[in-house]
Amino acid sequence: MIKVKNLNYIYKKSAKHAVKGIDFAIKKGEIFGFLGPSGAGKSTTQKILIKLLDGYSGDIKVFGKDLSSFDSSYYEKLGIGFELPNHFSKLTAKENLEFFKSFYKNQNADIDTLLKCVGLFDDKDDLVENFSKGMKMRLNFVRALLNDADLFFFDEPTTGLDPVNSKIVKDLILEQKNKGKTIFVTTHDMHVADSLCDRVAFIVDGEIVEIDTPKALKLKYGLKVVEIEYYVNGEIKSSAFDLESYGINPEFLKIIKNYETRTIHSQETTLEDVFIKVTGRSLY
Repeated sequence: MIKVKNLNYIYKKSAKHAVKGIDFAIKKGEIFGFLGPSGAGKSTTQKILIKLLDGYSGDIKVFGKDLSSFDSSYYEKLGIGFELPNHFSKLTAKENLEFFKSFYKNQNADIDTLLKCVGLFDDKDDLVENFSKGMKMRLNFVRALLNDADLFFFDEPTTGLDPVNSKIVKDLILEQKNKGKTIFVTTHDMHVADSLCDRVAFIVDGEIVEIDTPKALKLKYGLKVVEIEYYVNGEIKSSAFDLESYGINPEFLKIIKNYETRTIHSQETTLEDVFIKVTGRSLY
């Protein structure tokens, strides 16, 4: 769906690369994530791919065609959710969606249904200027679904949302994936990347340093250790053993045989831990 080779971008008022020689490809039907701190080059890359920034160097193909060959009809195929909400504050929620829906040839979207999906149906006739940040973010998100796009771009899709509404948004993204849509997510929230993405790219200072599935990255860089907690004379003790050989380790077998086990589990790392280990940088 997307193939990027040796992409470079420098903003006019900066001598530093915002994006520096990156390569990646996104398969049809995949949720692909850019994971990195603010200023890493995530949003710049997305803006290039949705033709909001030009003057880049490198090769970009989308839908099998060179990105530069597309005209405004390109946007008929895209659904875009920006990081910051951008609405007409003097219009109602429904009026905003009706206005943006009018831009597209495909006008089959049921606005009431979309508003119900994000819990805004009861507020559809209220002016957006009276909305909370979370409500504006949900309206911003659902606007990306108006034209039944083939390719979605979401920049920090859960920013400003409480856990309940964050889950609603993530479920809607997964619903689009189940329909065969392709989704490119940029985020600095490792929980979003871990729960949504089929693959993630770690990007720091405009460079991609690792690309793989979240699970593969955690297995590759995580501790290969099994920890067991057990009771000895009423006290809780713990021991750690190598994951690959604990089943034949005499000390482990002795504990299992002679003591009551409290817990036993592998020491799985988080995606954020892996990011810090690989890049030496925090996500925040």
